[in-house]
Amino acid sequence: MQVDKSKCSPMMQNYIETKEQYQDCILFYRLGDFYEMFFDDAILVSRELEITLTGKDCGLEERAPMAGVPFHAAENYIAKLVSKGYKVAICEQLEDPKTTKGIVKRGVIKIVTPGTVVESNMLEERKNNYIMAIYKAGLYFGIAISDISTGEFYSSSIKENNNFSLLLDEISRYNPAEIITNKMMMDSTEEISKIKTRFPNVYITLAKEEYFSEDISKIQNTFVLVDSKGNEFTEIKQNLLAICSINALKEYIEKTQMTDLSHINKIVIYSVSKYMSLDINARRNLEITEKLRDKSKKGTLLWVLDKTSTSMGGRLLRRWLNDPLIDENEINKRLDAVEELKNNIILRGDIIESLKKVYDIERLAGKMAYGNATPRDMITLKNSLTKLPEIKAVLSDVQSNYLKEIYLKIDELQDIFKLIDISIVDDPPMNTKDGGYIKLGFSEEIDTLKNATQNGKSWLMKLEADEKEKTGIKSLKVGFNKVFGYYIEVTNSYKNMVPDNYIRKQTLTNGERYITEELKIKENQILGAEEKAIKLELEAFRTIREEISRNIKRLQRTAEAISCLDVLSSFAKVAEDMNYCKPLINKEGIIDIKDGRHPVIEKMLGAGEFIPNDTYLDENLNRLSIITGPNMAGKSTYMRQVALITLMAQVGSFVPASSATIGVV
Repeated sequence: MQVDKSKCSPMMQNYIETKEQYQDCILFYRLGDFYEMFFDDAILVSRELEITLTGKDCGLEERAPMAGVPFHAAENYIAKLVSKGYKVAICEQLEDPKTTKGIVKRGVIKIVTPGTVVESNMLEERKNNYIMAIYKAGLYFGIAISDISTGEFYSSSIKENNNFSLLLDEISRYNPAEIITNKMMMDSTEEISKIKTRFPNVYITLAKEEYFSEDISKIQNTFVLVDSKGNEFTEIKQNLLAICSINALKEYIEKTQMTDLSHINKIVIYSVSKYMSLDINARRNLEITEKLRDKSKKGTLLWVLDKTSTSMGGRLLRRWLNDPLIDENEINKRLDAVEELKNNIILRGDIIESLKKVYDIERLAGKMAYGNATPRDMITLKNSLTKLPEIKAVLSDVQSNYLKEIYLKIDELQDIFKLIDISIVDDPPMNTKDGGYIKLGFSEEIDTLKNATQNGKSWLMKLEADEKEKTGIKSLKVGFNKVFGYYIEVTNSYKNMVPDNYIRKQTLTNGERYITEELKIKENQILGAEEKAIKLELEAFRTIREEISRNIKRLQRTAEAISCLDVLSSFAKVAEDMNYCKPLINKEGIIDIKDGRHPVIEKMLGAGEFIPNDTYLDENLNRLSIITGPNMAGKSTYMRQVALITLMAQVGSFVPASSATIGVV
């Protein structure tokens, strides 16, 4: 919609100038208690959100189309727009309207896109929300992937013969909500078309070419680089494809978040050949994490194996199922840990019981870094940290190497626990607007102001009792509202008894409201103390949040260990409940399964209902088996069963069989 900016009101000129900088976004423009949209954005938002389209005088001959949403409910509306593939730029008031003359200064503080969501109500607890950068150079690709809500960051390069097929496999592995690409990739219309066809829900956007920088210093100065085993990665200089994709994703995240990203501090550089090769069709037909028909979890391998107690563990389990290992030692390390947890019922029970009280430390750490953690988030974190000494103690005598590693990695974080415990009340309010969340005893100055406020309110109660007695007005009461402040209210039947020193302030249907000089003086004292206390509480809270943010790496390291423990415990519980066996892993390509069962169908039918069967394959005379039978006889079920048992073994899970030897695939 073309608008003559020169004819618009100053406020509307500011809106248009801001919108011109964010043309690919819907601009949420803060006006008082609402976010307003104008012109084309208003028309679009009213249609997509089914809200009223109105108009606003703006200096033009016709009123500007306008739609708005209350700021306190904005997250829900933004979530709906983002889920439909739109970007939303949030333009806030940067000055206090009460103390500003003229137009309040405003600026965009954040851009919300499908892949850069951090708000809890826009995220699935047990599923990562990934954003991927794809850098195309000739026939090769560099990819970088991040979940900014958890701080995870991965990167790889694809330089094989079937590179585009491998790229599709990686997109399928991460299932990103958003993809950013360079121009060469976006100009490859056939490849982009295939991505859009196979991943219809992914939002694809062209990033600025300068984002895809070859400057390695931007990476080395910001991140720790490790390989998939956690060892230092030193060969990044030779990996230009990865460098360009990492820089682009880093730049895009910084430009959209406009805040501290200290919780994104480590990049895992991996090779696509380090995991089992699973193309998009195999993932879908095996229904590993979602049903082919309705995308639901029930009826998938994830549904069978997910007995995790934490949302962190739930996300890690999904990642493990999408990344089956091919390193025999790494597989056996997981299997040995699962075996110990399966055999030691008391150990497993104590761990699971403690884990039930652990919340999402991973995403809580991210909220601390972003500066949007609330007092309630801090209490949630404190309650989680309470369980860490218990978990550490339970693991003190474990035998398997992986469980020992987890034990050493868990930091009890009791210094952070104590900081929150002495500073934040146990049941804080939802937000920081009205104070009331800093504990008595944490700050002497805040305590003094709170006492002044409390004493003032006690004085008001005494004033009401004294005035009732002095005047004989039984219905007299002292009240407060934000417009008139404190007042004395008298019903009409007692108006003739009002003393001369009462000053009429407001007439009501049933009575009158008055003030006195004494009441006005006390009001200023009470409200002044209350306002200052709220301000100091907010300052104290921000200081506490910053202190916790300085310990992000410790929180993340512990969250990672807890997540692994949760998944291993889940595998052990399922193995015990479903009578699974520990598979033997070999490099000779032998698959020998005795009494194998389809894990999903067995769970649906119930124990003992699925008829078990055997499988033998090797790399010599038994490379191929021909299955015959009528339609609906179970041929595809049998093939999927073998594939799922193999996949389960390679993620470190026990398998549904009486015995199983699995050659790494």
